[in-house]
Amino acid sequence: MSDGSLLSSPAPYHVLSYGALLGTQFFHTFINSITAFKVLERQQFGVLQRAVFPAYFGIQTVAPVVLALTYPGGAGRVAALPRGIRGVLHPANRWGVLVPLAAVFVTGLTNWAYFLPETNKITALRRQKETKDGKNETPQSKDMKALNKKFGKVHGYSSLFNLVTFIATVVYGVHLSARIG
Repeated sequence: MSDGSLLSSPAPYHVLSYGALLGTQFFHTFINSITAFKVLERQQFGVLQRAVFPAYFGIQTVAPVVLALTYPGGAGRVAALPRGIRGVLHPANRWGVLVPLAAVFVTGLTNWAYFLPETNKITALRRQKETKDGKNETPQSKDMKALNKKFGKVHGYSSLFNLVTFIATVVYGVHLSARIG
């Protein structure tokens, strides 16, 4: 295959999109967030996360669509698999392609469209309460305890969805790598 035909193929865009998705997830989840949490004050950490999360969850939402559109198709166990969405939807690809990409899309979109705004809303309410009551109020008021509990619950679900997104991305990568060779 000449260089020109490779660049007109969806394959390099597919692999690069997959690499960008997995790399972004790994770096943000296991390196960036943990390091920032350790070295920044809570408010600075919150500001950083509010600035990063829209792009991060956007990547988690858009990348599986790009992966579906650029799915390279190719040889299957029984017959040649079609490219693009048709290949993703092919019955032979249900568990190795469709389910993981759908899981990444749904969990990324849920984090982006629901958990992110909800977490930001609760964080703003917590900041207002801290300003009104004093940051180091001891013991915490019932309102602040309720806000902290709600934040923990929403943040916990968001973290769980992020973990599902990462695992689904790895599962898809294992399927993709099985085609090499």
